[in-house]
Order: sequence, then C-alpha cells, then structure tokens
Amino acid sequence: MPLAAAALLVTPADAKHHRYHGALTPRVGQPLTPRADQPLKSRGQHRLARKQARQKTRNPTPAPADVPAPADVPVPEPRPADAPKTADAPKAAKQKTQGQGSSGASEQANDEKSHQKEPARPEPSAPVPSTAEESEPEPPAEVPIPTQRPDSAEPVVEPPAVAPTPPEKPADAGDETMLPDPRSADLPGEKMPEEEVACRERLKALGVEFEEHEAESNPEIGCSIPYPLVLKSLGKSIAIAPGTELNCAMAEAAARFASDVIQPAAKAEFGANLKSIGQASAFICRPRNGTRKLSEHAFGNALDIGSFTLSDGSTIGVGPSPPEKDAKFLDAVRKAACGPFKTVLGPGADPDHELHFHFDLEPRRHGGTFCQ
Repeated sequence: MPLAAAALLVTPADAKHHRYHGALTPRVGQPLTPRADQPLKSRGQHRLARKQARQKTRNPTPAPADVPAPADVPVPEPRPADAPKTADAPKAAKQKTQGQGSSGASEQANDEKSHQKEPARPEPSAPVPSTAEESEPEPPAEVPIPTQRPDSAEPVVEPPAVAPTPPEKPADAGDETMLPDPRSADLPGEKMPEEEVACRERLKALGVEFEEHEAESNPEIGCSIPYPLVLKSLGKSIAIAPGTELNCAMAEAAARFASDVIQPAAKAEFGANLKSIGQASAFICRPRNGTRKLSEHAFGNALDIGSFTLSDGSTIGVGPSPPEKDAKFLDAVRKAACGPFKTVLGPGADPDHELHFHFDLEPRRHGGTFCQ
C-alpha cells in the first residue's frame, strides 16, 4: 500500500499517542491497524488505576454478613529484608526522572513491575482486650493443705499408758491439817488430877450447877478436853443456856465474872438483877476462822456471850449499834473482862464478832492479854 494511503488509516487516538511518544514510523509493506478495542490511557489514568489497585489491596472488600468471620490470625512482624532501604531512594528518584522521557509502554511496565515487587501490607488488627483484669478467677472453696514431707515431720509423742503419780504433799501442807498444839495430847487418866478436884470444889461454893461429861478428843483435828463440865448455871441466881461445855478453869472464870462484874453492872444501869446469860458458843472442835491454828473453843477454853436477860424480863443483845442505855452496860462489861480473861473480842474487832463477846483463857507469855 502506498505511504499516503497508510497515513489515511491513522485514528484520532493514534494521533494523540503520537503527540506524547513521538512520530510513528511505519514499516514498509505493513498496514497500520488501529487498536480500537484497547484504547490508550493517559499517564494520569495509569496513576489513578495504580492508586485504586493499591487501595483495593489495602482495604479488601468486607465479607458478606452470612459468611463467618475468620479467626484472628496473628500478624507476623515484618522481616528485616522487607524494610525499605534508604540507600535506594536516590536511585529510584533518578529512574523516575528518566522515565518521564521514555515511552508509555516502558513506564507502564516499570510501574507494574514495581507494583508486583512491593508486598501488600495488611492493616494491623486491633488488639483484643484481655479479660484477665476484668474477671479474676474465683478461689477454690477449700484450700488444699500441702502434705508434710516425711523428713520434716515431727515425731508424734504418744501419751503414756499410765499417768505418772504426782508427788505427795507434806503432812503439814494440807488445808485441813492444823498446826500442832501440846494440849491436843491431853487425855484423861485413871484418876482425876488434884487440881481438877479442887476446881470443882470452888464451883460448888459459888453455887454453880454443873454435870461431869466424858472426855472429848479428836486426834485428826487436835481437839481435846480430858475433864469437861456441862454448866447449868453460873451462880445461885444466874442461869446459862443452852447447855455449855467448858473445862473447869474456864467455867470458874465465867462464874466469878458473872457474879462479880455483870450482876453489879445490871443493877447500876437498869435497877434489876441479872437473871440469865445466853451463850453463843462453848466447846466446838474447829480452827480459828481463816487460819490453821486451833481455836480456844477446841479445848473448851472459850465462851461466847450473845445476850443478857434481866429479872424484869428485858434483854440486852450484843451488837454494833445498841441503844444508848444498853451500850453503856455493854461497854462496862467489855472493859471489865480484859484481865480476868486473856482474850476479849466484840463488835468492831472483826466481822466474826459483831454479834457477841468472845472471852477465853488462852495462855500468853508473861500473862499478857489481847482485848479489842
């Protein structure tokens, strides 16, 4: 075909392409076939197509709602070889400058080649919040007890088959054991001593009524009266009740005190005679309150008086707050008793003697007395 005829077959698209890439030199003997099915793209269209392809790679199309989401796949860290090299940056810029003057086909090929080499960088997935802090594991209902190792276990001490017998207490350490008193060994003889016979003669002369009583003795506690008497009166007109068991020496001292001190004091204060004495305690086998020492009552050597009855029928009771007239009488009797008796106690001395007078003949050094 002549060259002039070939020129007539150039399409407007080919003419536009010639403006960017230079004149098309036809080959002799070959007609120019227009590429109507593949229109040429401009450089801006090429760049827009590459940008859309990259965005499509980075932002993949979301899966349909009915398709289950794939499980979270851990994103591998980029390898050092994949990191961009800064040393190649000037070279890439130089190639870009040279490519502006080259043909459109070579530029498209280079762009496609670089696009194929550049790997697609998937978007990092959002970190899944850990539920360890939100919900703590519940402790077990029962804490298991670790088994003790045999080498650290302490040997179990078995109790003895028979309990050891505690040592016996000393004979004088018991609460009920009394301190020794020489009078505890007094026992009646085959014949009454002369002093006991003489004492009884004096009682009869004072008008005292009495009866002989069998000996009193308790070796475990220590009480003892070898020759006791049971008094019915303290003189011709002074009775005593209830029955009063005393040794003869204490009986004589009580009879003399009643006739020589109490009778005159009653006449002086009340204008009446002493009719009877109410005794609160005589012989009783016991220790002193709160001590291990035997009481004088344990030897029939003490007499407790709780009241006085006059011939006019009036009674004066021993107590902490008696009437004024009674108090004057009681004070006179109490003061006069200190001397004939070795121990005198009454209201105000201690709580045990708030309601009676205590008179006894306890032997003391140098004949001393204890009066409160």
